[in-house]
Amino acid sequence: MPDVKETQSTVPVQEGTAPAPSAPAKPPVKRPAGKGRQKLIKRLIALGVAAVIFGGGGFALYRFLTDTDDTLGEIFPATASIGTIQSKVSGRGTAKAKEQAAITLTQSGTVQEVFVTGGQTVMAGDPLYTIYSEAAEKALNEAQEEMNRLLEEANNLTVRAPFAGKLIDVKEFQIDENVTEGTKVATLVNDKKLKLSLYFSYAYEGEIHAGQSVDVSIPAVMKTYTGRVEKVNKVSFVSPEGAVHFEVVIVFDNPGTLTEKMDASAMLTASDGSEIYPYENGKTQFYEARDVLAKAGGPVVGWGNLLNYANVFEGEELLYLGASTIDEKISQQQSKLDEAQKAMNDFNAVAPIDGTVTSCNLVEGQEVKSGDTVVMISNNVTMLVTITVDDRNISFIKPGSYVDLNWNGTMYQGLVSSIDMGGAQSGQGMTNYPVTLTVDNYDGSLMDGAYLQYSFITSESESCVMVPAACVQQFPDKDGNRCSVVFVQRDTAPDDIPELEYPTFEPGQKRTFPTQEEGYYPVIVETGLADTQNVEIKSGVEAGDNVFLNYTLTDYSYG
Repeated sequence: MPDVKETQSTVPVQEGTAPAPSAPAKPPVKRPAGKGRQKLIKRLIALGVAAVIFGGGGFALYRFLTDTDDTLGEIFPATASIGTIQSKVSGRGTAKAKEQAAITLTQSGTVQEVFVTGGQTVMAGDPLYTIYSEAAEKALNEAQEEMNRLLEEANNLTVRAPFAGKLIDVKEFQIDENVTEGTKVATLVNDKKLKLSLYFSYAYEGEIHAGQSVDVSIPAVMKTYTGRVEKVNKVSFVSPEGAVHFEVVIVFDNPGTLTEKMDASAMLTASDGSEIYPYENGKTQFYEARDVLAKAGGPVVGWGNLLNYANVFEGEELLYLGASTIDEKISQQQSKLDEAQKAMNDFNAVAPIDGTVTSCNLVEGQEVKSGDTVVMISNNVTMLVTITVDDRNISFIKPGSYVDLNWNGTMYQGLVSSIDMGGAQSGQGMTNYPVTLTVDNYDGSLMDGAYLQYSFITSESESCVMVPAACVQQFPDKDGNRCSVVFVQRDTAPDDIPELEYPTFEPGQKRTFPTQEEGYYPVIVETGLADTQNVEIKSGVEAGDNVFLNYTLTDYSYG
């Protein structure tokens, strides 16, 4: 808990001639003649003895002869002045760096290069070292491969068109219907082009080649289309007449009115200009046809343009499947991948924050192992100081206010950045609240772990009348009420001298207040703020009044 005590920062407002604290503002009051003569005789005797005795013994004899029970020192007064009194609360707190970063290895390896040393200042992103770790590299690759597999699995939950074309043989699905991997969704055909497979006699083997122009006739529409030879396959198709033929695959554009399984024939032109015809007519085919299959299993959650004879573009989404665990698997694998990447980064590390390298335990060629903390960095440009303030004083500070800090005589300003009302701890009849202060430490003079004294103002009285704290004494009045009293010097006795009960003294006992014969009279005062040196006087004493502070000798007695 904080030490709660009153301190002060008093700024007197001087009016007229300021009183000197080491000398009275007015001449001391004279003593009665009889006592003065007796005092003079004793001093003469002391001087005579001192003339013939040297050393410490002479001084002791002088004190013996002059220090009698009925001898009082002269009054040492003070002057009531105008000034400012502040009441403060103080305590202790500990400083720490605002940011700290420790790089700890998760795999073994061999140090290749080291770029920093202890005490060096670095900026975020500055290289620190390189370490080769086969294990870390392998772990990262394996984590990435597994992530790619999961992402592909997630991507496969959406069935897409592999190329642009038309859907046929579309299967109907219901929401939440379970689809297994490999289920046929539809057949996708490329009907923008058609192909025709025809057989020609080997007698024309040298006359037909890929790329050759072909006239394709479709009897059903009574039209001829220009095509080309895409491929020549030297197979052996034997006709019932015993002739051997090879295959020619012909491709031609579909104007949009043709489809598969239409009768078609073709005519090619030989090098001598003669016409070449196939052994027999053929059937048109779609240029490409592919079954669209589900690459993953899961319940149906929706579909796109999944209709018979629908035209689709490449990559268009056809069917959506759900998987209750795939997102969780990806999230878990991402965490593993991040850890593997961080481990790899730790072997080719850069500074994660601005700051000072507080430790670097690496040497080139050194073998390091998992769990080794190899570099520590502290950002001590900004420090955090944690203090605790009790419930009596917590209302006097708030975020954004400043607290004075003292470390070994060096002063700092702490900005209140947070007050943890939820972290309060109770004990010894009070509640303490953790308060965090932010301290600029550009020169680095405030060290991590420093133990500081803090203080802040809880109340203040400006331009008030004040006297030294020792001037205020406590006496009971005739009714037994305790009164705060200041003895004020007056030329004549005032009419309103309070009736107080003064303590009685036996010979030899010390007295701490003056008598009226010495020109000082008691005044009951109302006090306000006080610090370790002064007390605010709200009434009873005015600025400029001479008040009793002490006697010039510390050992005095009631005569």
